[in-house]
Amino acid sequence: MYQPYAHEENQLLLPSEFFLPFGGRLNPDNRWIKLAQMIPWAQVEHKYAMSFKKSFRGQKAISVRMALGALIIQERLQQSDRETVETIIENPYLQYFLGLAGYQDRPPFHHSLMTHFRKRLGEKVIAEVNEWIAVEAAKAEQQDDDDDMKPSASGGRGGKCKRSKADPNQGTLLLDATCAPADIAYPTDITLLNEARDKLETIIDVLHAPHVGQRPKPRTYREKARRSYLALAKQRRIGYRALRRGIGKQLAFIKRDLRIIEELAKITSLTALSRRQYKQLLVIQELYRQQRLMYTKRVHHVEDRIVSIHQPHIRPIVRGKAKAKVEFGAKVSVSMVQGFAFLERRQWDNFNEGVTLIESVETYKARFGVYPKEVMADQIYRNRENRAYCKERGVRLSGPPLGRPSKQADTAEMKRIAKLDAGERNAIEGKFGEGKRKYGLNRIRARLEQTSGAVIALQFLVMNLERRLRLLFVFMFNIMLNRIGYIRFAL
Repeated sequence: MYQPYAHEENQLLLPSEFFLPFGGRLNPDNRWIKLAQMIPWAQVEHKYAMSFKKSFRGQKAISVRMALGALIIQERLQQSDRETVETIIENPYLQYFLGLAGYQDRPPFHHSLMTHFRKRLGEKVIAEVNEWIAVEAAKAEQQDDDDDMKPSASGGRGGKCKRSKADPNQGTLLLDATCAPADIAYPTDITLLNEARDKLETIIDVLHAPHVGQRPKPRTYREKARRSYLALAKQRRIGYRALRRGIGKQLAFIKRDLRIIEELAKITSLTALSRRQYKQLLVIQELYRQQRLMYTKRVHHVEDRIVSIHQPHIRPIVRGKAKAKVEFGAKVSVSMVQGFAFLERRQWDNFNEGVTLIESVETYKARFGVYPKEVMADQIYRNRENRAYCKERGVRLSGPPLGRPSKQADTAEMKRIAKLDAGERNAIEGKFGEGKRKYGLNRIRARLEQTSGAVIALQFLVMNLERRLRLLFVFMFNIMLNRIGYIRFAL
């Protein structure tokens, strides 16, 4: 029997309609109920349904509200797949958020489906959902700011003033880039080579298994290779010569193992290996080539350097920070408007974030219909091409002009503006700190390249939802204070 994706007619159930077997009603002011009202479930479902075939054999597909809702809960609470499902069972508000009609004490889905949710939705769909939510919220915030603006005595940046109708540019765009490190051990050449050798020995055992008793097993000297690695790894400080000698030995062992596998493949098909083992064999061959090249040329850099056998897509990202000069993960370029973050670019290979300014400004115009009035960015964005582009469109790029300062320039005023710019740009640094401390942006635990991108996009979506929720509660709190003040005045 073929079962197509079934669209949900009622995407948003009222809190009073949610069935509780133990009596009572859900609090309509609960954060999960408010979050459920902020997400355009119907639009997301349309995108989600397009990833399914028109007809397929199997079980009925899980709704997009349950799939995306479960991923949002996981990233918001920073839990594993198993813990997320257990928490959903224990909390009726989370079950309402997932679109269930009533409380149930059994899991709504198996925890292993969380990986399929990340694959099915993907980074692109999640980024579009974030776009819908953040653009709408940023426009509302911008409108509130325009309504609250009052003329100042000076009319400068020190106070807020109404924009001139002749000025087509509006808003402030903040740009910056950061690294989203993956959850891997710090890679070293000697450790990677030892791990590669160990996996090659397992592959040799699998390929030789059909010929046990018929052919002698090839000698791999695994015990000798292991002792050689441990003798080096146990040292607190490894000298350059000792390290180079140890790497040379491990490369020789790996070369021998690869030659043995090539000979065994003539009598035993590589189909005897599992998919994971076959993938690891291909990765190790490339790892050996890179390490041999660096060892021969006595260099420490190579293109597309592999730093993890299990996750070969991860690349070293040189950031030059005091805490960690090199991080291992994806580099993300982010823009921020009115406190809402947009993921502009995500790459595993390192890139110069300065080249993303023009693209980000054009994307800003596509989102809001106008160019930004100001772009706050650090020094790497302030190249000649970007300055000329911004000047042509009437966009002020933060930072001092190129060349020597003019004698007629007001140094005090320039310093004041630079200080204000740095203060505004701190907001995007704070957004990175929020993501890394609270939402797991400093440790991406997904293992696959596809799901890792989805997790990064999810974290920015959750941060924007949380900001909308905070603004909503502040608005409700102000209304309550105004009512209390009015009652006191009346009395």
